[in-house]
Amino acid sequence: MPERFIEADPNAYVKDILGRRSAGLTPFDSRALAEYVRCLELPGAAHGICEDYRASAGIDLVHDRFDLNQGNSLEHPLLVLWGNQGVIHQCFEPLKEWAKLARNVKGEALPCGHYIAEEVPDLLINRVRSFLD
Repeated sequence: MPERFIEADPNAYVKDILGRRSAGLTPFDSRALAEYVRCLELPGAAHGICEDYRASAGIDLVHDRFDLNQGNSLEHPLLVLWGNQGVIHQCFEPLKEWAKLARNVKGEALPCGHYIAEEVPDLLINRVRSFLD
C-alpha cells in the first residue's frame, strides 16, 4: 500500500514528507524538489524507499542485536551529527546510542531540523572537514 500511495502522486508525497519537518520546504531549492520527484517516478523507486524503512524495523534490528551480542563494534572514528529541532534530538541521546556500537564517537546537535545538508550546509561542511582532517 505505501508504494501505491507514493506512486500515485510523487510530487505530493515529496512536498508532504519534506514539508512536515521543522523547517518545512524553505531550505529546499525548487530544482532539488523537482529532482526528488523525478527520481520517485522511476520504476521501483517507491518500493526501494519502503523496503529500506521496512528493513530498519526488521532485519536491521536482527543484525544489530547480533553484533551487540557478539561484542562487535565499529573501530574507526565516527562523527555523529543531528538536528536539535528534529525527532532524533527529542527522542534519543545519539552519542550514547552510538557509543554502544563504536569505540571512538564524537558529534553534536546542529541548529537545524532533520535535513542538515539543506538547512545548515556550511556548518555541516565545516564539521565534516574538521573531522576528516
